[in-house]
Amino acid sequence: MWRRVSVAVLLVAVTGACFAQERPVKPPRGAIVLFDGKDLSKWVSRDGRSPARWEMTSDGAMQVKAGTGDIMTRDEFGSFQLHIEFNIPAMPQASGQGRGNSGVYLHGLYEIQVLDSYQNETYAKGGCAAIYGIKDPDKNVARPPGQWQTYDITFIAPRFDDAGNVIANPRVTLRWNGVLVHDNVEIPHITAGGIDSKMRKTGPILLQDHGNPVKYRNVWIRPLKD
Repeated sequence: MWRRVSVAVLLVAVTGACFAQERPVKPPRGAIVLFDGKDLSKWVSRDGRSPARWEMTSDGAMQVKAGTGDIMTRDEFGSFQLHIEFNIPAMPQASGQGRGNSGVYLHGLYEIQVLDSYQNETYAKGGCAAIYGIKDPDKNVARPPGQWQTYDITFIAPRFDDAGNVIANPRVTLRWNGVLVHDNVEIPHITAGGIDSKMRKTGPILLQDHGNPVKYRNVWIRPLKD
């Protein structure tokens, strides 16, 4: 009897933990909600003018609609804290970069890769949570496809002198599913696919259409003083 009760309690605890992972994280005071599951009014297409054409899902997420292009925020930000949750679909027929590929671009210039990195190998500096082409995450804490995952990003914008020259490169700290995987890492250059060829003081948050139906939800940002 004791053993049966213990197993039952354990199952309830595990089930409760799984449900807890599925609940969106509540935005803190002072945060600007960029997506709350209701509409895409705070987002535009990559051209900066056209409406965002991604799909709204029944579970309160926005989903990449292949071929409609990247989307980005209407507003621009300098330094900030960003929270975003993503869900990668199961794509067992694909591998490497073809499995759950998308990306979160800071200032529209520096990509934090989104990819199915759960038992799916790819090239260096190209997996989930990598600063694309610059640095792999310190740990791989990927969850299986179909589970919601989180990025909590602190981004420090580059600094410029009076002549417009960069005197300090941007820096990023990233917690992936609550685990610190980048700790105040310098970003020395713009990554592939950025919206500009030069660093800038402010920029949008851009989400990449790489052809895979990745979902995003509960996106909020808190601007920081430089």
